[in-house]
Amino acid sequence: MRRLFSMPEEEKLVNYYSCSYWKGRVPRQGWLYLCVNHLCFYSLILGKEVVLVVPWTEVTQLEKNSTLLFPESIRVCTRSEHYFFSMFLNIFDTFKLMEQLANMAMSTLLDQDRARLSQAMSMSLSLSHRDLDARAKNQQYRSWFKSHVPGQLFVSSSCLCFRSKQEDVCQLIIPLREVTVVEKADSSPVLPSPVSISTKNKMNFLFANLKDRDFLVQRISDFLQRTPDSPPIGPMEIVTCSLFSADKPRGGITLSNSIFLFQSCFSPVLVLLHLKEEAWRLHFSEFGRGVCMYRTSRTRDLVLKGIPDSLRAELWLLFSGAQVQMEVHPGLYSDLLDQALDQDSLAKDEIERDLHRSMPEHKAFQNPTGISALRRVLTAYAQRNPAIGYCQAMNIVTSVLLLYCPEEQAFWLLVALCERLLPDYYNTRVTGALVDQGVFEELTQAQLPALYGHMQSLGVLSSISLSWFLTLFLSALPFHSATVLIDAFFCDGITVIFQVALSVLYDNMEALLACNDEGEAMTVLDVLLCLFVHVPLLSPSLLSHCLISSFVLSLSLCLCLCLPVPVPVPVPQRFGGLRADVIEQMRFKQRLKVIQSLEDTAQRSVVRAVMTESAFTIEELEELYCLFKSKHMSSCYWGPGPGPGSAGPDLVVPYLEQHRVDHAHFSQLITELSPWRWNSHTHNMAARLFRLQDQNQDGLVNFKEFIYPLTVMYHGDLTEKLKLLYKLHLPPGKEGLILLMGSYQCESAPISEVEQFIELCKTLYCMFSEDSCEQQLYHSIATVASLLLRIGEVAKRFTNHASKPADSASDPTEPAPSSTSPQGRTADADWSISFEQVLASLLTETPLVDFFERKALLRDKMAATPRSRRESESEAHK
Repeated sequence: MRRLFSMPEEEKLVNYYSCSYWKGRVPRQGWLYLCVNHLCFYSLILGKEVVLVVPWTEVTQLEKNSTLLFPESIRVCTRSEHYFFSMFLNIFDTFKLMEQLANMAMSTLLDQDRARLSQAMSMSLSLSHRDLDARAKNQQYRSWFKSHVPGQLFVSSSCLCFRSKQEDVCQLIIPLREVTVVEKADSSPVLPSPVSISTKNKMNFLFANLKDRDFLVQRISDFLQRTPDSPPIGPMEIVTCSLFSADKPRGGITLSNSIFLFQSCFSPVLVLLHLKEEAWRLHFSEFGRGVCMYRTSRTRDLVLKGIPDSLRAELWLLFSGAQVQMEVHPGLYSDLLDQALDQDSLAKDEIERDLHRSMPEHKAFQNPTGISALRRVLTAYAQRNPAIGYCQAMNIVTSVLLLYCPEEQAFWLLVALCERLLPDYYNTRVTGALVDQGVFEELTQAQLPALYGHMQSLGVLSSISLSWFLTLFLSALPFHSATVLIDAFFCDGITVIFQVALSVLYDNMEALLACNDEGEAMTVLDVLLCLFVHVPLLSPSLLSHCLISSFVLSLSLCLCLCLPVPVPVPVPQRFGGLRADVIEQMRFKQRLKVIQSLEDTAQRSVVRAVMTESAFTIEELEELYCLFKSKHMSSCYWGPGPGPGSAGPDLVVPYLEQHRVDHAHFSQLITELSPWRWNSHTHNMAARLFRLQDQNQDGLVNFKEFIYPLTVMYHGDLTEKLKLLYKLHLPPGKEGLILLMGSYQCESAPISEVEQFIELCKTLYCMFSEDSCEQQLYHSIATVASLLLRIGEVAKRFTNHASKPADSASDPTEPAPSSTSPQGRTADADWSISFEQVLASLLTETPLVDFFERKALLRDKMAATPRSRRESESEAHK
């Protein structure tokens, strides 16, 4: 594989398949090689060779389809080409593996933090087909226990999870930190091959009908030996439910208390809240409480009715998995605050700007107590995850968390939101939200095609949906209705947000279809969303006018008996069939589009920034940028990585700094693209040029620094080209005396060593090799070199004559300066020539002037450049 596609040893082959590659209407039977970083195809039939290499980072679309022309085929799309592969023995297995590799490549492009990028690449180098299968099962295992997939028992290094065969009947998650005993129980006809598991909270679980019971028990025992001991994780003690009522802890309220309160105080809303609390108490007594609680369909019904304020913190932490993470890392929140105390960062400044914009209408954030708590939570997370730092909308979500949770619990809920439940939502490019926005538009097109077409013509769908997803409808729905939606989100995941968004459009379809412009449509949605109210949380003044109406009594009875309750907040059954696995599949497709669109935006920005200082056309700059970017990605794949960026970890990396190359890749690019032949001096000249361009001396060169010498070589005049060559041969340490991007002050930095002048002459001799006027050029440069040597000697005699009076006045006891160069050779300290002298001497020779005024064409070099690291296809007859 490496020989066929010129891949280095570091590139790893994951798997290969026999298939046909369709070029036009002719299939080419061959082999498809799926590597960690590239998709490759090779075919050799009747002496005709086809070689195809496509980096996964260039893939914009990947789909499996079946058409009359391409039956059971896989289509791979890049920005410029479409590739079709068919006639697979197992197309499903092939497509699944291609999806995994493309998804890994998108994660690589998404993560612009240098340290994380290098780490991701080093991890990918050890991947095999089995590793990817294990990773896929792990991701599926994680997603299943936030959605509804029945039927299996899963064991990981930290948890034991079970899902019943009948959907929504039972779900169970047991952290191994809670397990005390795992043992084989006695078999019986009713319970064959059972395993008993006991926890620290005195709960016992029995799993039966296990095919490989001995292996399971041994595996769990091995994991238990590596699991650190810890105190039991029981139900949380809720001290406070909000920032403004910390002196009033809420405890359990029995049904009799609720009825008494209803009869004496005549507060229907308070009665409904107490009845909901009692329903949860009954649920806990039947199905357990804490991390090992059975999660049944009744649990979901109770969540959709709205979790009582006194239980929100406990259940949010339980459903999100934040409770276990908080127990595993005790004291981390305080440590992060201490670390961030004396540090200044951009994230802190951004947090300060948004603090008073976080729910300003709520009294909890109208005083220093609430503002300080919000500041501490956001600062602690920025310290924990500097790659994200702080992103807008995090303040709104965190404000709601703080209303129901103490600071440390709110911090761990924020960790779960940003890193697991809403991946890539809160980063500098809000990529996750853009991906889900694309999924939402695709769902709208499929479910509501007429409304989708109208909304697209108005251009309003993308602008409204982005804020919905970023804030989880907290900025759109009334507060109490939005908190019920947050309850459902922690229980069921992002599926609920899609269902609500679709329901909002469906319920208001007629009004939206009647809108004629974007402003009218947004106004209609804003007004209608404010009307969604969660029935049990209507204002007491409104309910008091109803007295003890039949509606309130029936609603209270439903809450006590755990029956379905009519809730006007839009979570309809019309879109209840939307599944998490379908959303994940759609997310993959949209992720390719979004990330490649972001890469195109970065490319356009870089080209615009460089265009004013380069004579290349936009098309030439785009081609050069793609080649430069491919070298950058190669250093990520197989090299030590691009190293730390010049910006700090919490700063937004400028587009120009996102892709940079080291000395080795810079040398390859210059060698391939330079119009000047340097032959044996190529390595030396590339090193000099890299040192010249690496102005901040960090060992990396960005695209702007890379493009400047090429601009001089291809489009510079005679003087500019000579200035570049002259500067490349200055003694080390003196290059900085001349401005790189502006006018050259060459007279201030003369060539003061004969060795450097000889190197310049050698470079010119190499450049003239194989030229059509080679002999005339050799003769001319010999004449110029002789003249310049004599000029240097004249300057030496003049300098010696002028320095004699100063020498006579010096102290005779002072030692003479050393005339030995660092290399051990004797240096002529007074010999020197300036750039003006070099230029004037060279202008006397017509062949030299003609050579440097000759224009070269970049497209000729680009056509001859090996592009095996990008899309490449070649056909040759052997």
